Amino acid sequence: MTAPTPPRLSGCIIARDEADRIERAVRSLAFCDEVVVLDSGSTDGTVEKAEALGARVLRTDWPGHVAQKNRALDASAGEWVLSIDADEWVTPELSAEILAFVATPTASSASMPRRNHWLGHELSHGRWYPDRRVRLARRAGARWTGDDPHDRLENGAVSALHADLHHAPYRTLGEHLATIDRYTATAARSVRPGLAIVDLLVRPTWAFFRAYILELGFRDGAPGLVVAALGAIYVLVKYGRAHGIIPTPITPSRDGAAA
Repeated sequence: MTAPTPPRLSGCIIARDEADRIERAVRSLAFCDEVVVLDSGSTDGTVEKAEALGARVLRTDWPGHVAQKNRALDASAGEWVLSIDADEWVTPELSAEILAFVATPTASSASMPRRNHWLGHELSHGRWYPDRRVRLARRAGARWTGDDPHDRLENGAVSALHADLHHAPYRTLGEHLATIDRYTATAARSVRPGLAIVDLLVRPTWAFFRAYILELGFRDGAPGLVVAALGAIYVLVKYGRAHGIIPTPITPSRDGAAA
């Protein structure tokens, strides 16, 4: 009897309470040989929806972004692994490019531009585009690294794909502000504070100027202005917490999505 052919490409998603978005993410990975979802405690039907679409769902705790994505790598069976978050989706153009790449790879990993949507507005400039991320890698030798919540996938040489990975991280402005609160609480723990005047005045100002002026965020109109300002607020709060000016929660946040 002939042994089954092992999957060539695994699609991975980490999630928690993403019932309104998990179907779009899983369906966009239909071109993969398997889809693996690591769920860290959903109570809203995320697991059931993913399983109904044929995904293999593993229930886990939440050890942090880097550790959770490495768990997803370890749980995958494919020679290649494509990792997305529950608030992301792969277009037909990107899936065709990925399949062509894994058929005749030119490197051990590949990056792709990420097309961000902010409250219904598609952004094309600033810090939000092209927002290139390495999300595809040969599983052997690949690891997620970085400081939570800002993770990155590494496995040697990187080729650049051209089609967009789409990303809609926030449902509401309130959710965006809450994410800033959570992520800065985590990020501040890995920051070594310098001079307060630099960290609290220069860094946020530079973040805004870079995103809005140098990286042409102004070309996205009012949404570009708002997201550049929110990016500066993120930097201000992170360093405010690093300096002990803004309290940092003792208990790390639980989150199934990436930055």
